[in-house]
Amino acid sequence: MNAEHNACAPSAAVEHWGQIDWKRCEWQVARLQARIVKASQMGRWGKVKVLQRLLICSFSGKALAVKRVPENKGKRTSGVERVLWSTPQSKLKAIASLQRRGYRPLPLRRV
Repeated sequence: MNAEHNACAPSAAVEHWGQIDWKRCEWQVARLQARIVKASQMGRWGKVKVLQRLLICSFSGKALAVKRVPENKGKRTSGVERVLWSTPQSKLKAIASLQRRGYRPLPLRRV
C-alpha cells in the first residue's frame, strides 16, 4: 500500500475528512461484527469481549460512528453537550476525542 492512500489508518495519519476510505472502514467494521457474532454463537465470551474492545477502539469504528450521527433525522439538534458536528474539521476532532475511558456525561437536559 502506498503512503498517500490512508485507508482507515490511525487518526494521526488522516488530516482531512475526505481522505477516509469509507468502503474499507465499512468492510473492517462488518468483518469485526461478523467475528463477534460467530464467537458469541460458539459461546466464547472472552473472545467476544476482546473483539468488542477491538471494534470500539478501532479508527474505523469511531469514524463510522461519527459519520452516522450527523446523517440522522435530528442532525441539527445538539445533544446534552451542546455540540454539533457540522464541519469536516469538527468531525475529525470528534473521532480523535472518542475514548473508551474518561468520559463523564453531563446530566440529562429536560426540555
